[in-house]
Amino acid sequence: MQEVPKGKLREGYTTGACATAATKAALTALITGESQTEATIYLPAKRFASFQIVSCEITEVVAIAGIIKDAGDDPDATHGALIVSTVSWSDQPGIVLDGGVGVGRVTKKGLPVPVGEAAINPVPRKMIHETAEEVLQEHGIKKGIKIVISVPDGEEIAKKTLNGRLGIIGGISILGTRGIVTPFSTAAYKASIIEAISVARASGCDQIVITTGGRSEKCAMKQFSELPEEAFVEMGDFVGFTLKQCKKQGVKRVSMVGMMGKFSKVAMGTMMVHSKSAPVDFGFLADIASSSGANSVLIEEIKTANTASQVGDMMMSQGYHNFFEKLSAACCLAAVKEVDGGIIVDTSLYTMKGEFLGMAVRECGIN
Repeated sequence: MQEVPKGKLREGYTTGACATAATKAALTALITGESQTEATIYLPAKRFASFQIVSCEITEVVAIAGIIKDAGDDPDATHGALIVSTVSWSDQPGIVLDGGVGVGRVTKKGLPVPVGEAAINPVPRKMIHETAEEVLQEHGIKKGIKIVISVPDGEEIAKKTLNGRLGIIGGISILGTRGIVTPFSTAAYKASIIEAISVARASGCDQIVITTGGRSEKCAMKQFSELPEEAFVEMGDFVGFTLKQCKKQGVKRVSMVGMMGKFSKVAMGTMMVHSKSAPVDFGFLADIASSSGANSVLIEEIKTANTASQVGDMMMSQGYHNFFEKLSAACCLAAVKEVDGGIIVDTSLYTMKGEFLGMAVRECGIN
């Protein structure tokens, strides 16, 4: 790995890039009979990358090469995983690619891979095929080969992901569109949101419940217990992006479930609710409290509060339950405006302990 300037987060490599490099090493070893210690491939990000081969076994008919995935400074569930490619000769011409142990199988529609196939996404499939073809041509080989990608700990790693809900069973997905992992990549999170909505739509869900995290999702699943698991999508901080994707994919109703902190921002029209990107406006909350009938003393206390949750506690303890309905209504209006109408939005607010505070519904129009 190249040296990274101090303070800059280190990039890593995708499972797709690792699988491609492992395949190149295994195929080269199978053809030459020589154990490989390194493999260099060309990434979709338009640059070369070299990978250390940690294991390489060869017989006359099969070769197996392994790479330890380095995700750089990204908190990736697959960081440190062993990615293995097994390449064998085939009686049939061409290249056959499949997944082995620890690589999931697609069981639901809506993903970029057909049902029944190994969860190896389109770009990694293309990378593996093209790299294998280059090695075969370089050595003048016209025989067919079979490539099997496996991840020994994949099934256990998959428990830390949303693969099960997406219908990817038995392991992880082999992913990556550029070959590199950008630390704390918003692109990767957004891609997972799009996939989750696609699976929900393919499962027949017209209503989707979007939440900011695991805690709010638990509340949502209790509230909307009649909906299938696919209908629940964790949007993180990407409220606006998720709403637009819902509309784009034909969702008729979006139910937003969250807590005071982030939804106090949504109510103001802030659609990226990360704590560093937008502070809570306590003056705005004070105005809603005033319209809810709060007295002047309480309103002044709200203006100097530390957190939105604290404001919620104040209003709840004083019995101003309509405050939460008004705040929820403001969230609904902001959401419908964000997508320029065309969908029904309802919002439900909860405390950090999972206590219901209030809700509101907004029909399609934005007037």
